[in-house]
Amino acid sequence: MRYIILIALVFFAFAKVNAQDLASYIQEAEKNNPEIQAFELRYNIAEEKVNEADWLPNTEIGAGYFVSEPETRTGAQRARFSIKQMLPWFGTISARENYASSMAEAQFVEVTIAKRKLALTVSQFYYQLYGISAKQEVLDENIVLLQTYERLALTSLEVGKASAVDVLRLQIRQNELQQEKDVLIQQYKGIQAAINGLMNRDYDKDALVVSYLEIPVKDNFYSYEALSLNPELLKYDKLYESVAQSELLNQREAFPMLGFGLDYIPVTERTDMSLIDNGKDIVMPMVSITIPIFNNRYKSISKQNELRKQELHSQKDERLNVLVAELSKAISQRNQSRIKFNTQEKNLKQAEDAEEILIKNYETGTIDFNDVLDIQELQLKFQMGQIETTKLYYVQTALINYLTN
Repeated sequence: MRYIILIALVFFAFAKVNAQDLASYIQEAEKNNPEIQAFELRYNIAEEKVNEADWLPNTEIGAGYFVSEPETRTGAQRARFSIKQMLPWFGTISARENYASSMAEAQFVEVTIAKRKLALTVSQFYYQLYGISAKQEVLDENIVLLQTYERLALTSLEVGKASAVDVLRLQIRQNELQQEKDVLIQQYKGIQAAINGLMNRDYDKDALVVSYLEIPVKDNFYSYEALSLNPELLKYDKLYESVAQSELLNQREAFPMLGFGLDYIPVTERTDMSLIDNGKDIVMPMVSITIPIFNNRYKSISKQNELRKQELHSQKDERLNVLVAELSKAISQRNQSRIKFNTQEKNLKQAEDAEEILIKNYETGTIDFNDVLDIQELQLKFQMGQIETTKLYYVQTALINYLTN
């Protein structure tokens, strides 16, 4: 009976040789996920703002015509043309570029966080698919087992050692397991659609996963100090740096601006007399300066930047506390999964021993099919429990990796 089950399982295993590994799913999701593409475009925009920062105030060009020409000693002034260029204080443009670069770096961290969260979500869906797929295999195994018991019951019924009720109960149990399997198929389709959505592909495309996972003998050691490298915390460091650069820029903008210009006035030559420089055009270079006498704006910005630094420090501390709590919870739940798995493994071995005793009783001519169903239900319970705890173990491991790597 066990040989039949093993043959069925081996056939099913060969059918799943094309199962896709988790890393390839994550790579495909990072490449095609629309949300990641949006984050990368925001980063590209932030990078382009570095080029935008290298700018000067608009050049001022003016022209005027004297309706009533003013008469001067050397002739009448006909028009006035001017050009003027204001220049920021030394280092202002560099400060502006540094600020834009710091904002781009902060946006790059956002891209990293989005990719890590996507990888975590894909991993969790992947392990859920594994759990459902593994449970389907176990249900197939138990259905085959019940069919074998049903044949034994029919044989016993013919010789008067079993009742028709025993056969019906075995058939009812098979129907229940088939129902569980059908429900799992629908659950698989739902999660498959979700993981396909993350990879931006057709919702009904097959998502195949590994057919077997086992809990490793030992767990890796994770230090809470590793949380300091989590991008969710590094983000606040980058934002803090951008505020510092914003303050340096504000200080530069509080300095005066220098202006250089040139005025040109054409003069009409006088015909009533001969003079030195008669009709000579006027060219007048000019220098100007803007003085921020009323500088409350810059003082306010400095105050805002200081408050923003304090806010970011508090936000980072708060986020660190949340991550520590999440890591502690994930490690605890993973440890619980290991404990439950080991207990279920012991119970499953004892249930298999009990099944073996029942089969030997059949060989001597006595078998209680009520006990058979009870043992089968226990085996199924422990098998399903092992799959569920294995799934939870890897789901929590994925979360721990997200938090610490």
